[in-house]
Amino acid sequence: MKNQVAPQIPQHLRVTLTFDNGREFAEHRMMEHFTGFTVYFANPYHSWERGTNENTNGLNREYFPIGTDSNTVTEQELEKVAKQINMRPRKRLGYRTPFGTVSIEEGFL
Repeated sequence: MKNQVAPQIPQHLRVTLTFDNGREFAEHRMMEHFTGFTVYFANPYHSWERGTNENTNGLNREYFPIGTDSNTVTEQELEKVAKQINMRPRKRLGYRTPFGTVSIEEGFL
């Protein structure tokens, strides 16, 4: 079952996860076991240690502001937003898109 959690992500890109210190990650050892990822934790109140995550949260908030009832968001809406975010150029990636970066590296384009 290991590495079956994210089979669409190429094996060599499935290396680490960095979490904050919330209780929802108490089972991180199980996550490591079933995914093969190494799990790290950011220091408390050091959001910059998870910069990409914080940036992505900000992008998500453009579509789903704080207070949005997640029960009203459809799977189609989530897929549309994910596609739009993954096609958005990022300074961190040399102004390439996340989709384009992985696609080029994997020979998909």
